[in-house]
Amino acid sequence: MIEQSLDGLWHLREPGTDEWLDARVPGGVHLDLIAAGRIEDPFVGDAELRVQWVAERAWEYRREFTISAAVAAREHVELVFAGLDTLAEVQVNGERLGRADNMFRSWRWDVTGLLRPGSNELRVVFESAVVRGRELEATRFLDSANNQLAGAPHLRKSPSHFGWDWGPKLPNIGFWQGVRLEAWSEARFADVRVSQAIENGAARVSAEVTIERSARATAEPVEVRLRLTHPDGRVELVGSTIAVAESAAQIVVEVARPELWWPNGLGGQPLYRVEIELSSGDELLDARTLQIGLRTLQLRRDKDEWGESFEFVVNGVPVFAKGSNWIPADSFPARATAATVTRLLEAAASANHNMIRIWGGGYYETEAFYDACDRLGILVWQDMMFACSVYPLDDVDFLASVRDEVREQVRRLRHHACLALWCGNNELEVGWAHWNWDRPEMAGLKTAYVRLFDEALREWIAAEDGATPYWVGSPASGPALAEPVSDRAGDYHEWKVWHELAPFHSYTRKNYRFVSEFGFESLPAMATIAEFAPDPADWDLGSPVLDHHQRCPDGNARIAYYLAGQFRIPRDFGGMVYLSQVLQAEAMRVGVEHWRRERARCGGALYWQLNDCWPVSSWSSIDYFGRWKALHYASRRFYAPVLLSVAVADTAADIWVTNDLAGEWNGEVRWSLERLDGEVVAAGAAAATVGPTSSDSIAGLRLPESPADRREIVLVSEFCSDGRRVALVVTPLVPDKHLALRAPKIAVSVAAAGRGLATVRLRSDTLARWVELSLADADVVFSDNYFDLPAGREVTVEFELPAGWDVERARGAIRVRSVADTYMEPAPAG
Repeated sequence: MIEQSLDGLWHLREPGTDEWLDARVPGGVHLDLIAAGRIEDPFVGDAELRVQWVAERAWEYRREFTISAAVAAREHVELVFAGLDTLAEVQVNGERLGRADNMFRSWRWDVTGLLRPGSNELRVVFESAVVRGRELEATRFLDSANNQLAGAPHLRKSPSHFGWDWGPKLPNIGFWQGVRLEAWSEARFADVRVSQAIENGAARVSAEVTIERSARATAEPVEVRLRLTHPDGRVELVGSTIAVAESAAQIVVEVARPELWWPNGLGGQPLYRVEIELSSGDELLDARTLQIGLRTLQLRRDKDEWGESFEFVVNGVPVFAKGSNWIPADSFPARATAATVTRLLEAAASANHNMIRIWGGGYYETEAFYDACDRLGILVWQDMMFACSVYPLDDVDFLASVRDEVREQVRRLRHHACLALWCGNNELEVGWAHWNWDRPEMAGLKTAYVRLFDEALREWIAAEDGATPYWVGSPASGPALAEPVSDRAGDYHEWKVWHELAPFHSYTRKNYRFVSEFGFESLPAMATIAEFAPDPADWDLGSPVLDHHQRCPDGNARIAYYLAGQFRIPRDFGGMVYLSQVLQAEAMRVGVEHWRRERARCGGALYWQLNDCWPVSSWSSIDYFGRWKALHYASRRFYAPVLLSVAVADTAADIWVTNDLAGEWNGEVRWSLERLDGEVVAAGAAAATVGPTSSDSIAGLRLPESPADRREIVLVSEFCSDGRRVALVVTPLVPDKHLALRAPKIAVSVAAAGRGLATVRLRSDTLARWVELSLADADVVFSDNYFDLPAGREVTVEFELPAGWDVERARGAIRVRSVADTYMEPAPAG
């Protein structure tokens, strides 16, 4: 197999015009027009509104190319588009090849005999998906949520391109992945399926290959070889000969002492490289290379006292799924580079995430995404691409397109160690039950829904991947539409906090089997706001620009509502930004800690959402420019493998330790009721032993009842292991706005720590809540941030010095803020 890339410089125009602009492939029309200076950056201010015309037009791409000698020498040549977005007609040298209409699959055409020596011309004309969707919607109305442009459900295109409650209406057009020629002779792989089995401490790696032969193939048999490279570099090689009359073979490698792959926090992620080669004599005809991790995985759904469990089990160990939901990393997919995706996933892993849910309103991610998850130990919950809409599932052509899409994506992804679940859709079950879809005229589509998601999809996926579990939709409780929302079985989307304005403690009133969505919004970092709102006059929660970069109806008003319930009104906009992020972190902490305490019943908690697709106020824990919000730092603490948490009910408190490790945890828990200046009112300690994958209450204590005392006293809890403090938790007894906080005098020292690192040590004379560290004029990630600093205790954090910085410069640039600073003059730093 020979490949020739056709990526790089192309040209772009509107059909019927004479001017051709430079264009990049992979890429998109908006990006090319921005580069040419023809449109404003739609991410800045409200420029999005002035570029809507781009998606209303048709666009034509053109490229001239010369085929390489290696390609020209082969019997068969195919033109392959890894990703066309979305409605496109393809021509080579004036010959029409065909039409693409599905973003979620690749497209290939046989161009043998159509290419000529010397120059060849390739043209791709993109029809407007917006116009086509509107036309289809005019003939048949399909319900959809989240204020999308009309007609989105009719098309196999990322639903979020048409708008969502965190994203803009910027329907992408173009090549979101690359273009290439593939040339081959005699034979090639039609399919390679690598599977594994682990039993009695040994593993078996199996490769099932299907061969496609040329009509002019020789009468000689071909040979398939499998090379397995162990994580330590050892190589095993096995082969098999396939006779002329045969088209398939299976090769098996036995691994006597497999190194097991584990989710993040439970062990390492050793990866084996599998190379499969097809040859005829000394000639290599085709080759595939895959990386796999050896592990067992199941979705355990057993009847129990609460209903039916929903829990992932890896290598026999129950895993509490800790993580977040993933949306596309950019509104323009070609701009979401491998480096961008990897950086976000590394940030998730460093904050103790072990699962990520690829939400069904985006797209199936690129290889870089799944490779990173394999390497980092992040399990992937993979939605199929259906979200919040009624789809034309009774249309034969639509279903045929979906089947092709599913077959390709399952074949592409099934070998990944990170792949934990195929899930049919996002919130379609909720729509049929609660969004007024279930009307008499929709009966046929409801039947078609059950037929696809409970029958056809299950069968299609099982035919290509018999190992990974399938789940009908999210949320769901079992068979399609049997009971779409349940706290007794399946997964749950908990949105009473935020959408229904419920208080944070309402999370603790319900127990679920698995919480796959819950969230709370915040503003992005001030530096990010300055990127899309460069005029300080717009730095106000009610400004038109801030409202434009807030897509949830009344989202900014909701932030203000919750802020007024927890904090005093900040004196400036910077304080508003900071407190909005603290609110978000606190909301997620309350929910996660409760569900982790209930881990005998609950199998996981994935907050909404990890990332953004543009600069916006949203539910993300990392903003569009990669800046960590308070929530992401907090998730490092509340997703820690061993968690210390406190449950308060009126005048009683229980101190809990939750152990997600596969082994027993031993340590000491200490606690003290103390005044804000550090004076201890009462204290205690207890040795704690917590079994593997379990959660225990270690101590219960009475809290002060006097309103005056509750404003002056907090509960400080710590746990220590091997004499080292592992966690420090401050639990106020009243909302922060009622605490009798004083402006803290925080002594700050910065010192070199070697290897390009710096250490920050902090000590305060009085309780400092939600201490935020930052560097002026630089973005860094601290080992901890947005933490509580009780009086008299020292907290130490590390960070990597920015390129070209020394400790002296960092010492002058360090900035410290706490809750009290948002409404009172700060005390001089110590």
